[in-house]
Amino acid sequence: VREFSGAASQVKEACHTTIHNSAVNGEQHWANASDPMIPTALTPAVAGVLTLHNFLKKPASHFGGQAVPAKLVPGKKPQVTFPAQSGQPAINALAPQDYDVIYNISPIASAVNGSGVSIGVVGRSNLYNGGSDVSDFHYNVGGCCGAFNIVLDGPDPGDLGGGEEAEATLDSTWSSSLAPGATVELVVSASTNTTDGIDLSETYIVENNLTDIMTESFSACELYATDGQLQFSSSMAEQAAAQGITYFVSTGDNGTAGCDDPSVAPATNPISVNLIASTAFNVAVGGTEFNENGDPTKYWGSEPPVQESAISYIPENVWNESSLANGLWSGSGGASAGNINGGVGGNTVGVPKPYWQAGVAGIPVDGVRDLPDVSLTAAGHDPYLLCLEGSCTPDSTGQFYVYFISGTSASAPSFAGIMALVDQKQLIATNNARQGLANYVFYRLAAGQSAYPAQCNGSSTTTPPASSCIFNDVTVGNNAVPGEVTTEYQATAGYDLATGLGSVNVANLVNQWSTVTFNPTTTTLALSPTTSIVHGSTVNVNVSVAPNSGTTPVPTGDVALLASPGFLGNPGQTLVGTYTLAQGAIVSSTGALPGGGPYNVTARYAGDATYAPSASAAVSVTVTPEPSTITESIVAYDLAGNSIPLNSVPFGSFIYLQADVQGVSKQGVPTGSVTFTDSVGAIPGGSTFTLNSQGNTANPNGVNFDTGTHTISAAYSGDASFNPSSTTQSQAVTVTPGFYATIASSASQVVVSAPGSTGSASLAVTTSTGFSGTIALACAGLPSEATCTFSPTSIKATGTPTTTNVAILVTTTAATALAAPQRRTFLLAEWMMGVGLLCSAVLVGGKQQRAMLLLVMLMLMVTVPGCGGGGGGPKPPPANTGTPPGVSNVTVTATSGTSISQTGFTLAVK
Repeated sequence: VREFSGAASQVKEACHTTIHNSAVNGEQHWANASDPMIPTALTPAVAGVLTLHNFLKKPASHFGGQAVPAKLVPGKKPQVTFPAQSGQPAINALAPQDYDVIYNISPIASAVNGSGVSIGVVGRSNLYNGGSDVSDFHYNVGGCCGAFNIVLDGPDPGDLGGGEEAEATLDSTWSSSLAPGATVELVVSASTNTTDGIDLSETYIVENNLTDIMTESFSACELYATDGQLQFSSSMAEQAAAQGITYFVSTGDNGTAGCDDPSVAPATNPISVNLIASTAFNVAVGGTEFNENGDPTKYWGSEPPVQESAISYIPENVWNESSLANGLWSGSGGASAGNINGGVGGNTVGVPKPYWQAGVAGIPVDGVRDLPDVSLTAAGHDPYLLCLEGSCTPDSTGQFYVYFISGTSASAPSFAGIMALVDQKQLIATNNARQGLANYVFYRLAAGQSAYPAQCNGSSTTTPPASSCIFNDVTVGNNAVPGEVTTEYQATAGYDLATGLGSVNVANLVNQWSTVTFNPTTTTLALSPTTSIVHGSTVNVNVSVAPNSGTTPVPTGDVALLASPGFLGNPGQTLVGTYTLAQGAIVSSTGALPGGGPYNVTARYAGDATYAPSASAAVSVTVTPEPSTITESIVAYDLAGNSIPLNSVPFGSFIYLQADVQGVSKQGVPTGSVTFTDSVGAIPGGSTFTLNSQGNTANPNGVNFDTGTHTISAAYSGDASFNPSSTTQSQAVTVTPGFYATIASSASQVVVSAPGSTGSASLAVTTSTGFSGTIALACAGLPSEATCTFSPTSIKATGTPTTTNVAILVTTTAATALAAPQRRTFLLAEWMMGVGLLCSAVLVGGKQQRAMLLLVMLMLMVTVPGCGGGGGGPKPPPANTGTPPGVSNVTVTATSGTSISQTGFTLAVK
């Protein structure tokens, strides 16, 4: 998050409760619901509290943070100028056209581009200017694209900036760039005081069956995860696979140390993997690093364009930049620079070995889930290009700027784009785009190809992989990092715990996908009753899955029950529930059929290692809405994030209005909106907020009420499943008079071009009804020889609500060299001459006179050199170095009596 981005973001973070349970039963990380004798309905993970703490999942990316100039030249490729780095190799950044060459997309680009396929991106931050960075990238860097949409799950969290914004932009940009015909849906959810926004976005995509592919580039330590988190990740991935959604997850960027911060070395926690990537129902995507073997001209063009630089496939090693020094773009630099960057690999003792993870040389006989499954380039050695904050909008001369970013956060959405090409090819061939869990096919393709791994060595710098290879086997390197002592994660021939099966030859993957065949099946569905159903009441569900020929083996795996009500903002299907087959059948029930009708319900069998997916004939149902209840809650926080009693809230504190809606049956999740009303008048910032995928909502940035007692009520709008409802008991919050100072996040950075120059910022001071007094202003945290001047210098509050804008002038001092003081000093020649004259007087004078003169001479010989003779004397004062260049966090304090409000800005002196 941005530094000093305003009190709203601080309080938003403070809203997360600090309860954290790190006690984990390491032997029960995953609930295996595959008992062949018991039909099981998977409990929707969204029904409970998922993450009751403030340790949110982190983006798995490394953002360089430095804009690189580029220029559009009519009729030519955009040209980019990389800054020269002393002692560093040339930087070759990746554009989509480079991917086309390196990973062999070009041969199929005219046949498939992802058209007719959808990709869901799991996000927690909205994008800059409605996603204009994505379209700018496609237009100026990566070619044209398909449709791109931002879907809000509940209240809009806004653009969170920093790594959050970069992550959402990266995933949206690169998943769509490699499949320019696909539709990309970025789902954005604000975190609540019980649930990470990432989990809410996952839930929205899965519960609404939104897209054919889902990609997520966040990480969390599996070892310290709670049982609830582990169950949620597994069940959500299983539901996605049952619906035919192919789910890609980045493995993370901290090598073997999945519980450590990638930017801090050495690692201090035990070896662990990424919780989200470790399920049996997702594709875990790791990282590789290109190895030009000291000859980049063999693989990259000599010009410095943004695009179309790569000449051929480039040998790949395991991504491990933890031992490099001064790696500019990766953020790496070895233990001495404080990082452990590298692709995550390993295994999880809590997840039994999936039956599809077999048949390939190198797969450990360990009985547990191993990862990654596949890999793509992720290193800062050759970073991905990205547009941010309008950087790729050209000026009148064609000048624009690109950024560098790296990590498995880039490789995961890139593989999602590649999967869209596979899906389109299958859509054309079979009229079915959805492929579900791709690992069923990945491992069988590798196992069935005679060339792999012997002829597919992607690390060889002398012989490239054979043209028939589907996977480029990475055989050089490891992902061990400083602080972890292990030899287990070494690249080998075939599968390994560093890069999985390796990277991919896309054309061969797309063209050979259908060579892996599964026995066809038939799925049948019966529901009872089908009419006069009140939402939440029990409906019997009977499903059977049978082979089209023969009777053995019996089909295993999951069945998703899907409804097509044509509402909830999704004209397609929504998930009713997921069930596990027992002896090829399901005898169960549901209370979660959505309201509306008549509409169709189908059962989709996900398939297994032997049998192909299949869908039942549709069953028509009609469901009427049930009563709902709404629970309102109000919380208040001061600017430091401390909770405040509602009966005495200082003006300027942030007050959050929250509401939870559920049906009487507690089945399903209400949609629609909640409207808050205040007995005093209109609610600042709006009063109506959309429910998220947990059925709750809040004003995400808080509200500043004026002085007085505010009585708040809430009303739910209702939907096809739930009738409207209102709160039966209102809540009151009392705000006391006061003031607060803010600096807008858009003005929170002050740049001074050089010491001696000035910069400016703008401060807003808001006073409430009933507050009177003088408000003094001051700056703290300035660098040396820099000052703040306020205009006006202070503010007089008069008891009426007012916002006063104050200009802040930051003055710095240039370096100067002060002249030494002009003081008479004795030269050696003058001193010697004086002593010589005295000596002559001594020789010619009388006895008494000679004695007196001799005494004077001796005194002069002792004292004169000490007073400056012979080059001595006081040293000149040092030069004035002025204001030092650098970045400082400056705090601005507004004070009136005992009342204090603080905000601030970042000062950068160049």
